[in-house]
Amino acid sequence: MCGCVSEPRNGGIPGPGRKFPVICIAGPIAAGKNQAASVLERRGWLCVDADRLVHDILENLKDKIVVLHADAARKRGISLLNADGTLNRRAVGQIVFSDPAALAAQESLVHPAVDAALHTFIDANSDKPIALNGTVFYKTDVFKRCSAVLFVDAPKLIRFFRIKSRDCLGFRQILKRFHAQAGIFAKYKKTNADIYKVWNIGKPYALERKIDKFLAYCRYKGY
Repeated sequence: MCGCVSEPRNGGIPGPGRKFPVICIAGPIAAGKNQAASVLERRGWLCVDADRLVHDILENLKDKIVVLHADAARKRGISLLNADGTLNRRAVGQIVFSDPAALAAQESLVHPAVDAALHTFIDANSDKPIALNGTVFYKTDVFKRCSAVLFVDAPKLIRFFRIKSRDCLGFRQILKRFHAQAGIFAKYKKTNADIYKVWNIGKPYALERKIDKFLAYCRYKGY
């Protein structure tokens, strides 16, 4: 199944002076968001990897992150810092993906910095279409500037083996990540965004064709 998933909805407002759209590439872990971003890049889009951006921001905020999760780390007997002094993101992940309150507290620190960086990037690149690639953009202020959402999904079993091969995570760790992202599609629908959903279950060229249909849809909508 692919295509517009609901009645036509309102697109976001990219900002004054922009001639090109801003869209969001969303979807659960290991669905193929980066693969979709690569297709768009080959078609002239600027794509921002939110995961990489968040990694940089977490490192900049590591002192606050360590204080925030100190008690949880002590109870688990894990270190939040690597031997070289950088933030141990895997240890942080163990905490936030098993405790919604810890995740929410961390997001309250990280999301304002993400918003600021992305607003600046969008304003500085008004001459090209932009795709923001990430999982939980519906929680951010910059999401209001997205004309449409390209929601990439795949069955859980396929995503499970992709994660196991790519990230070398254990069974329980993968399930915790699945649980943390449960109902993500419904959460995007509640935003009243214009959502176009594609399933990434075949060969790369199949996803590429679906994305070309999405781009045709965007042109039809006037984004």
